[in-house]
Amino acid sequence: MGRKPEGALRRGWTTGACATAATKAAAGALLGGEFPDPVSILLPKGDRPAFALAFEGRDPGPDGGAATAGVIKDAGDDPDVTHGALVLSTVRRGAAGSGIVFRAGEGVGTVTRPGLPIPPGEPAINPVPRRLITGVLQEAAAAHGLPADFEVEIAIPGGAALAEQTWNPRLGILGGLSILGTTGIVVPYSCAAWIASIHRGIDVARATGLEHAAACTGKTSEAAVARLYGLPEGAFLDMGDFAGGLLKYLRRHPLPCLTLAGGFGKFVKLAQGFLDLHSGRSQVDFAWLAERLAELGAAPALVEQARGANTAIQVLGLAQQAGLPLAEAVAERARTTALGVLEGAPVAVELLIVDRQGGIVARTGRLPGSLPGRHDG
Repeated sequence: MGRKPEGALRRGWTTGACATAATKAAAGALLGGEFPDPVSILLPKGDRPAFALAFEGRDPGPDGGAATAGVIKDAGDDPDVTHGALVLSTVRRGAAGSGIVFRAGEGVGTVTRPGLPIPPGEPAINPVPRRLITGVLQEAAAAHGLPADFEVEIAIPGGAALAEQTWNPRLGILGGLSILGTTGIVVPYSCAAWIASIHRGIDVARATGLEHAAACTGKTSEAAVARLYGLPEGAFLDMGDFAGGLLKYLRRHPLPCLTLAGGFGKFVKLAQGFLDLHSGRSQVDFAWLAERLAELGAAPALVEQARGANTAIQVLGLAQQAGLPLAEAVAERARTTALGVLEGAPVAVELLIVDRQGGIVARTGRLPGSLPGRHDG
């Protein structure tokens, strides 16, 4: 996630809201002959935004043909990968008694693993967007005295490439993006979407029977764990800065074994008791690091150097030059913080501190060696 700009930020709309608006416009054209533009929808919390149409199309084929409408996704000031994407909905009449059937068009993924709120084989259109889309279709049908039997296909051209920048491949959502949103509103730089992705990763790991997951702060630490263990892709959780969001969810939905891996500075903050490791929301306490060095028997001059240091890595380098196991001490305390958050949940926790080159500089709480697929030498 990029750095948050200063000042008031503009909200945006989720892919689910855009798909709902496009569906309402397409249904209006299919049943009434005209595309409403702009088209307004009612969101779960009472907001009623209006969306301009970016695309209108008709297919006069059999059984009444089909109508397609498109809306450009506006994520406001959020650095959302789908900002500016075209969200299309194609609506056609369904067979009598079929109800509303969802299809995945170009760029929308299909669920292939259990553990997500949508079962395998279904388009990756989440429950709230399904509910909103169903509502506008039922409303359109009732206005024309017709049964609500429709097939609705949601597409996002180019979505397959965009999905590679998301968690979808790891979650087993293949072929494109998910249609998401619980409120319909994108709050810029919100942590909620990232934390929700961590939760879904845990759900999928549990549902597919994985015994060991790895939660990493970034690509370097993830690569270090990948070299250490023979874990499948779905076992890796992109924790980022959200240690608290991960651990609190695992407390209620445990996995047998967890490897936490990250850089020294991040885990200094976890060792201090912080659960949000972002630089804007928690800071390394150099006096705290100096105290740890003093406990390890560092000379007073070294302790004072640490107290006035600029970075955690600088302090680690000083400790390494003096032959003092500061990384190991920090790892132990960080693991203690993690175990405290888990509150006795049946999760065995290992913690790795990884340097910028991907080397493991501290390791504590080694996991049982009997887990399948383990290659830790």
